[in-house]
Amino acid sequence: MTLDILTIGEALVEVMRTDIDQPLSQPGPFSGPYPSGAPFIFAAQAARLGMTTAAIGAVGADAFGQCLLKQLEADGVVADGVRQLPDQTTGIAFVAYNADGSRDFVFSLGAGGKLSSDMLLPELFDGLRCFHVMGSTLSMSAEALQVCREALRMAVDAGALISFDPNLRPELMPPEEARIAFADFMSSAGILLPTAAELLELTAADNLNQAVDMLLAERPDRIIVVTRGAAGCTVYSGDGQVDAPGYAVDEIDPTGAGDCFDAGFLSELLAGKSPVEAARLANACGALAVTAKGPMAGAMTQAEVERFMARQR
Repeated sequence: MTLDILTIGEALVEVMRTDIDQPLSQPGPFSGPYPSGAPFIFAAQAARLGMTTAAIGAVGADAFGQCLLKQLEADGVVADGVRQLPDQTTGIAFVAYNADGSRDFVFSLGAGGKLSSDMLLPELFDGLRCFHVMGSTLSMSAEALQVCREALRMAVDAGALISFDPNLRPELMPPEEARIAFADFMSSAGILLPTAAELLELTAADNLNQAVDMLLAERPDRIIVVTRGAAGCTVYSGDGQVDAPGYAVDEIDPTGAGDCFDAGFLSELLAGKSPVEAARLANACGALAVTAKGPMAGAMTQAEVERFMARQR
């Protein structure tokens, strides 16, 4: 089977507070578990958009692991590179929502943080069209970073398009360390999907335009999509700069919006659409992602996304 998209990283479930301003430090009700983990949210969205998609990662041999594996099966995500580790529990994130829109987390990565070279099955890379990596995965541990570097080499050797979302997590890796750790992925990426702040951190440029110019000079065929949350995104390439506005929705759960955005952009690009067309659909995927509770619950099919876009027009 030739894959359109392959990703790698942390597999989790999320358990959420049911109401606003319920601190994690006190007893209170939760809902869940919900299948999660940034690369796996991405994979679910890409699969729902019709891409032949696979993910590499690990879960425990437990009920939470089954929760995630069943979701991958339901979405048709190829899980040949997902391991069940009997001596580890499945990664879990407890989430609380605050009235100001912020969130509090307690993480236990467990199996979700365990990546190993034996997960990098050669058949997953044979003929691969696109390999997508996130900085959150690279920041988990030295071992995870090394496995991802090995996966990057395999993807480059296969001739795959490399896509990189920096997804900077300062609590996991300080930006100055990330600049070094992410260097191979930044330089290999034909598609970069950062925020403006991430781009400045990783290039040490004085301003956004300087950062973009540096990256395009290094590789003129590169596409840089600077995400701006609800405001949409800006696409930079050798053809210039184009803004793609966002969509207005009522936010219920922001988890996974960026992951669904990434999947929307790459899926449209691989389907032959222009970068600007891909950005418009990506904005719609990111908007829809926040309209349902649960990281994967707002990830829609191609037809559903297109209907939403038509209504918004």
